[in-house]
Amino acid sequence: MLVVFARTLILYALVVIVMRIMGKRQIGQLQPFELAVAIMISELAAVPMQNTGIPLLYGVIPILTLLVAQILLSFVALKSVKARGVICGRPSILVENGKINEPVLRNEMYTINDLLEQLRSKNIPNIADVEFAILETNGQLSVITKSQKRPINPEDLNISTKYEGLPVDLVVDGTINRDNLAKVNLDENWLKDQLTGFGITNIKDVLFASIDTSGNLFYQKKEA
Repeated sequence: MLVVFARTLILYALVVIVMRIMGKRQIGQLQPFELAVAIMISELAAVPMQNTGIPLLYGVIPILTLLVAQILLSFVALKSVKARGVICGRPSILVENGKINEPVLRNEMYTINDLLEQLRSKNIPNIADVEFAILETNGQLSVITKSQKRPINPEDLNISTKYEGLPVDLVVDGTINRDNLAKVNLDENWLKDQLTGFGITNIKDVLFASIDTSGNLFYQKKEA
C-alpha cells in the first residue's frame, strides 16, 4: 500500500510539473498536438500508477519523451510560419462580410446549429449582426460584429477618459503582500493606518484589500 501511495505521489508531481512546463493555457485553448500530448501523458501516468508490477521508469520516460517532443514542436511552430500552419492548422472564416461561408462549414464539419450555438454563447442571438466569425486553430470562435451593432465607446462620442490601470492586491486572506506594497511605494504602517480608520486593528481580520490607480483602497473583512 505504501508503494502505491509513493508511486502515485511521484507520478502526480511529475504530471503537474510537465503540464506546468507546457504552459498555462486551459484545455479549450490547447492546439490539437498539445491536447494529444496532454491526453497521452495522463494515460501514461495512469498505467504504472494502477499496476505496481510495471516499473515506474516505464511511465516516467515516455512522459518526459512526450514533453521534449512537445517543446520541440512548439519551438518549430514559433520559428516557422509554414511549420505552424502544418502543426497547428490555420483559422477558418465561417462568416465573411456578413455571409455564411458554406464550403468552409462543410470542410470543418461545422453545422449551422453549431455556429448559432457558439454565437449565442457570445451574446449574439442574431447572425445578421455578424460581420466575421473565425474558427481559430484551438477550436474557439472569434466574432466581429457589424460596426453599427457594436456598443458605443467614449471615443465615438469624442469623450476623453483618464487612465485606468489594474488594482494592486495588498492583503489576501489576512496576509500582506509586501512586494505589491513596495511596488506602489507604500508600506505596512500606511496600510495599517488606513485599515484602522475603518475600524480594523488586526490584518488577520481582512479577507481582501486592494488599491486602484487613483489611490482608492478597497477592503473586505472576513466573516465572523
